[in-house]
Amino acid sequence: MSTKTKDKAAKDKDAAADGEEPKGGKKKLIAILAVLLVVAGAAAYFFLFAGGEAEAAEPEHGGYTALEPIAVNLAGGGYLKIGITLEYTADAAAGGHGGGGVDGSKALDILISTYSQAQPADVVGAREALKESLEHQIVEAYTEDGVPMVMHVYLTEYVTQ
Repeated sequence: MSTKTKDKAAKDKDAAADGEEPKGGKKKLIAILAVLLVVAGAAAYFFLFAGGEAEAAEPEHGGYTALEPIAVNLAGGGYLKIGITLEYTADAAAGGHGGGGVDGSKALDILISTYSQAQPADVVGAREALKESLEHQIVEAYTEDGVPMVMHVYLTEYVTQ
């Protein structure tokens, strides 16, 4: 054994005798295990509790209300003939809306005000953006006490001139 090796071994024995642990000892192992336990706990929480909220977010389908197509004058000239169908929830089908479903008058009002402000180029080029905006406004208008009555809006006719 060389002199350097003997000195190192002697220092390790002295450190162990004084209650100090040599480098890379149990403290690192305990720290690594603690980090792994925290990560495993976080992953278990995410998979057990976060997944349930996503499934409960989508309301239950109740049926469809088709609205007659209407012609809307566009802001920059021309017009758009547009028809929509509202997909309503089971809550709307069950209560207080006549024979089930929803009345389309609010949706038609929102449709006219949304598309009458649009330019012809927007109606052709930004069709999906306009539809998303329309759907958001209609779903918001048909939400009662935090319960949505309409869940989706579908374009059934879309003709520009």
